[in-house]
Amino acid sequence: MVWRKVGKIFNPIEYKLSDGCVEFAQSPQTIVFDDRIRIYFSTRKKESNGKFLSYISFVDFDKELNSVIDISKKTVIPLGNIGCFDEHGIFPINPLKHNNQIVAYTCGWSRRVSVSVETSIGYAISKDNGLTFEKTGDGPILTSSLNEPFLVGDPFVSFFNNIYYMWYIYGKGWIRNNLSEVLERVYKIGYATSIDGINWTKQNIAIIPDRLNENECQALPSVIKIGNYYLMAFCYRQAIDFRNNRDNAYRLGFAYSKDLINWVRDDEKFEIPMKENDWDTDMMCYPHLFQVNGRNYLLYNGNEFGRYGFGMAELIFNDFESL
Repeated sequence: MVWRKVGKIFNPIEYKLSDGCVEFAQSPQTIVFDDRIRIYFSTRKKESNGKFLSYISFVDFDKELNSVIDISKKTVIPLGNIGCFDEHGIFPINPLKHNNQIVAYTCGWSRRVSVSVETSIGYAISKDNGLTFEKTGDGPILTSSLNEPFLVGDPFVSFFNNIYYMWYIYGKGWIRNNLSEVLERVYKIGYATSIDGINWTKQNIAIIPDRLNENECQALPSVIKIGNYYLMAFCYRQAIDFRNNRDNAYRLGFAYSKDLINWVRDDEKFEIPMKENDWDTDMMCYPHLFQVNGRNYLLYNGNEFGRYGFGMAELIFNDFESL
């Protein structure tokens, strides 16, 4: 596969974001309309205690992704009530346009005492063509369970072969960072299936093999179909010393499948070119695959976990369509 790297296309500091947020445009994810491409992302607001809350905003581009048409002006989806799974943030949001309806699968964050955070997956419906979303309840639709005891999140949902598929992450353990004494999380990519998009059956297996070690962290899967194959993009990193050490930071990973169940990981064949001292030199993370008019694109964040926006690459050659 050959990618044409477009570069950074959106910097949040150049716009007035809703909810009093500044900086960060993390995990860009799309809905394609007739006249525009809407890209949702997670941004941040700092509280008086110095901690962040994550909110959802969006930016509308023209169909060629050359210019900004509009940006969200009000709250896209409210955070959860006190004690709820999404009280302290939503990151990411995965919109799905299907059956003349726009819904969203959310990753809700809530703070913990013994560890930093817990996450679960929520569900919301839009009644105004994706400008805002209303939750169907205060609780999640997918959360921790017997074999996936914590950190269920990062949902990506598609409808293939008359079935809803969700790829998501789940926690495998917390390990101590001896450099800082902070507990760091380890998570893997799993999947679930559904008939109605609301009630899900987990498969309780990690579907992407590790490349680094058993504590490799995998995040933000997204999937498109090309020819007879399915292509997945995700990001991965070391569990320790990943925030400021580029050698341990997030990089993009890729896998492909013929049946949506068995995946072959092959990062090197799909590698995005990188230049020194660029916006994504130190980190590539939070990828999102999408298709417009027969063309295949990848959105992703760069240095500092998308603090200064997201960029794009276009897939200009691949062998899948001929297989």
